[in-house]
Amino acid sequence: MIRTPVLIVGAGPSGLAVAIELGRAGIDCVLVEPRATVTAGRPRAKTTSARTMELLRRWGLADRVRAAAPLPVSYSQDVVFCSRVTGHEITRFRNAFGMFDERRDEFAECGQQIPQPVVESVLREAVAELPSVTFLTGQRLLAAKDGPDGVRAELIDEVVEARYLVGCDGAGGVTRDAIGARYLGGSGERPNLNITFTSRGLTEDLLCARAVHYWVLGADVGGIVGPMDLHGTWWAIAQGVREGDPVALVRALVGADIDVEVQATDPWSARMMLADTYRGERTFLVGDAAHLNPPWGGHGYNTAIGDAVNLAWKLVAVLRGWGGPALLDSYEPERRPVARLTIDAASAQESRLARAYAHAGLDTDPTLRAEAAKALQAKRGEFHSLGLVLGYHYADSPAVTDDGTLVPEHDSLHYHGSGRPGTRLPHRWLPDGSSLYDHLGPGFTLLCNENADPAPMAREAARLGVPLAVPATGGDTVLVRPDQHIAWRGTVPDPAALRRAAGHLA
Repeated sequence: MIRTPVLIVGAGPSGLAVAIELGRAGIDCVLVEPRATVTAGRPRAKTTSARTMELLRRWGLADRVRAAAPLPVSYSQDVVFCSRVTGHEITRFRNAFGMFDERRDEFAECGQQIPQPVVESVLREAVAELPSVTFLTGQRLLAAKDGPDGVRAELIDEVVEARYLVGCDGAGGVTRDAIGARYLGGSGERPNLNITFTSRGLTEDLLCARAVHYWVLGADVGGIVGPMDLHGTWWAIAQGVREGDPVALVRALVGADIDVEVQATDPWSARMMLADTYRGERTFLVGDAAHLNPPWGGHGYNTAIGDAVNLAWKLVAVLRGWGGPALLDSYEPERRPVARLTIDAASAQESRLARAYAHAGLDTDPTLRAEAAKALQAKRGEFHSLGLVLGYHYADSPAVTDDGTLVPEHDSLHYHGSGRPGTRLPHRWLPDGSSLYDHLGPGFTLLCNENADPAPMAREAARLGVPLAVPATGGDTVLVRPDQHIAWRGTVPDPAALRRAAGHLA
């Protein structure tokens, strides 16, 4: 029998993120995962968004992730549409997925192309450095009984009693069943085939352009090809294909009779699924256990990291005694709408896959390529989505104090920074070159202008045991949560706002 405050089921990115957030706060937890090692041959997600990179920066891991990335941001920041990879460029989307090769004011970290297994390896190393995290590989959750006082979980050869269970066990896990939750939604109409391959002959002098993704529109089969590293490892998605000769498919997409050594193939269909509830009594769903996103735009794994940080800091607060009984109730109303937004945005691209723009004459007819370039502007939202990535908010959360101002209108394409409670704290670089985010505390942070007196809120924080930092950075007077979202804004610091943000007001 193992007893622990928190049992985390599944050590994909979301489970590892929960463990890191808890472990950094010294909270004892058990993380279980069937896989002993991370399989590198199947890249799965490849886009780490600017927002996820900011959260990695909170843990001091952003530089470690970038150092591990086999494809540096400096290589390319663009997505290219082409007749074939070795054919003609049709159009390109620059600075796709929030990638920039220079510092930007809007965020503390730009996006990064990196295979999910590489991210998982970095996160596993970080977990190993946290003495309060017990990581059990070779274990799988078989059943769990959720109750008002805790959870009893049956693993392959262990029984665990936990105060809280965090289900990061994905689409095929059992935590949804344990709380009676079910997916709502559907699947894409057409199949897809992932192919990971190596090729010595697909060198840069053959490419129509330098890019992180090549969308191929002129071959018999449409799809996407991209480099995984700078040493001849590539990935491809043949759209509308469930099976076939992977070598022939790759050569058709590339448009050349290159050598191809297939590393792995995976058939799949896009799924647009959202759990009807995110929690039971002491069990919470995170990441793919709660939602399944189509891959278009690269939002699924990033949304999972957002879930993990949102829930985990609240678990820290409750287990440390400074989080009130209403705090965990805010997880679902904050995160489920974000998943709905991202699923809707990605689903809109299902009708705009390669087949929608394909034409056999693109290799030979410049006029057709020009017409396709105009039509492809409809896909901007897949590659330029900073409004979705940075602009989601928790304005309706019970843990946020409404200041009566207008809620920012949703704009998936463009990010418009706002100081409205519920939004992500607008980023800025300070005169010393550091990020404003680097000065936020591990708990709450009160940013004050020179006319605001922080003493009343500081006294309330001391009474409740709430960690509150008051750095000398100036700017608007706002209360910032551990996840960098604004809980309150005003002119006179309000102790009631702190109580609400910490879950002590229903």
